[in-house]
Amino acid sequence: MAVKIRLRRTGSNKNPFFKIVATDERCATSGRFLEDLGWYDPKRKSPHDFEARLDRIRYWQDCGAQLSDTVRSLLRRLKPTYSVPAEPTAAAAAEPAAAAAVPKNA
Repeated sequence: MAVKIRLRRTGSNKNPFFKIVATDERCATSGRFLEDLGWYDPKRKSPHDFEARLDRIRYWQDCGAQLSDTVRSLLRRLKPTYSVPAEPTAAAAAEPAAAAAVPKNA
């Protein structure tokens, strides 16, 4: 199961409100989700237009969840508090395996 951390729209017509959720990427955008991680109000024009549970977001990322582009940009606003880890590349994933294959002579 591939987990994504993305926005789920709630609210009424012309009054958007979004929940930040961890969900299976195959589920509908407004469908079933695994955990509620915060909220985002795009109409509010104050410094506190969103709230996120950073400890739970970090937990889901450690489990392999991927951030959506919008959630990643929201979390960048918290830069002093939270750093968004870079996506792993294929070359970086191959380096530990290559280092383990080299025998060390003592």
